[in-house]
Amino acid sequence: MSKKSAYILSLGCPKNLVDSEVMSALLARSGWSVTGRPDRADVIVVNTCAFILPAKEESVEAILRMAAFKKKGRCRRLVVAGCLSQRYGAELARELPEVDLFLGTGDFPDIPAQLERIDAGRGKAPLVRVSEPLYLMDAAVPRAVSTPFYGYLKIAEGCSNRCAYCVIPSIRGPFRSRPMDDLAAEAERLAAGGTREMILIAQDTTAWGRDLKGRPTLNGLLKRLCAVEGLRWIRILYAYPRSITAELLATMAAEKKVCRYLDIPVQHISDRILKAMNRKGTSACIRRRIAEIREAVPGVALRTSLIVGFPGETEEQFEELLDFVRESRFESLGVFPYSPEEGTAAEGMPGQVPDGEKARRQALIMEAQAAIADEIGLARIGSVEEVLIEGTSGRKDFPWRGRTRFQAPEIDGITYVRNGALVPGEFVRCRITAAALYDLYAEKADD
Repeated sequence: MSKKSAYILSLGCPKNLVDSEVMSALLARSGWSVTGRPDRADVIVVNTCAFILPAKEESVEAILRMAAFKKKGRCRRLVVAGCLSQRYGAELARELPEVDLFLGTGDFPDIPAQLERIDAGRGKAPLVRVSEPLYLMDAAVPRAVSTPFYGYLKIAEGCSNRCAYCVIPSIRGPFRSRPMDDLAAEAERLAAGGTREMILIAQDTTAWGRDLKGRPTLNGLLKRLCAVEGLRWIRILYAYPRSITAELLATMAAEKKVCRYLDIPVQHISDRILKAMNRKGTSACIRRRIAEIREAVPGVALRTSLIVGFPGETEEQFEELLDFVRESRFESLGVFPYSPEEGTAAEGMPGQVPDGEKARRQALIMEAQAAIADEIGLARIGSVEEVLIEGTSGRKDFPWRGRTRFQAPEIDGITYVRNGALVPGEFVRCRITAAALYDLYAEKADD
């Protein structure tokens, strides 16, 4: 008799991806086989995102698309996990009768037992299992890493910042750090399994350790992880600018394993908008911190995320943000139109900006950023960079694809490499020969 098979579709951020990898490993440990094809799965799991409206719409569309396999294919059970279930579990159970099981952000580790319960007839579908979002994984929890040669290390869960536009605290609970020894143990296991780039993630990585005994810091954790054998690169995402310390920057500059790359979500630069957003820090603080980072870590690549069209944002305040983008010259940037989310402080604020105007402002910032990124890319031509080869590109002219230290997976560009008998997973010194906005083209450099 063949094993029962499961297919997991992971939507949203890398933090969600880690949860999907945990579910995959837990199912495998319970005797399931995990397939990459939904048409060959007995159970389909959609791990959803519900951060903003487009993410919710994408999640619902994915659920309906996967439900088609239940109607016409092998699939017997459809599971919806993650943030959408946590926010709307009971409501979704009424509106989506195709779904057999809804699991919240703190309940997904129980997926094998819940599926067994349904199959044994001990629970009438749809089952809704949405409890307080207080789950915190540890190194003993299995993970089936799904990314090529890089892995995400979720150093904390939840958020306590309470930004006025954000639903994360209600979906993921308060900020909870994992202990340093536990993180080091997981990092060692991932490295032993072939992970060469470790990417630190949390809702706010710079808040790590504040809730632990002795109040350890991200800087101390970074030094501990640098001692893990097998790791070549360590990258930091989601570092709030106010909490970036001189000690952290000194470690970034001194440790060869630490990528000179920092993702610092600033969201806006107008003091009035920052205050309305309940963001910690001022315009002057943000500008000062960016200057400090660039001085302390020469050659650092900075990425940020911005919100346009926040309630009350005037044309003058938007122009201030646009000028900030031009002066700061971030290596990469994401900008999102404000999405009013129920249950947030910003939802009922006066001065809601029309959708068309938000789209116009988003386009203007991306146009300005494209010009900056183009100039930065052209300036890299002729330089020699270390590239992590991730696999073949499908192109005849540049058959290999990889990333440099200043390109994070999924959110930044790709480096295409022309020549050489390369091996996926190796690090190769390459000379940049051309640039196309966010992507680079390179040749293996002569040793």
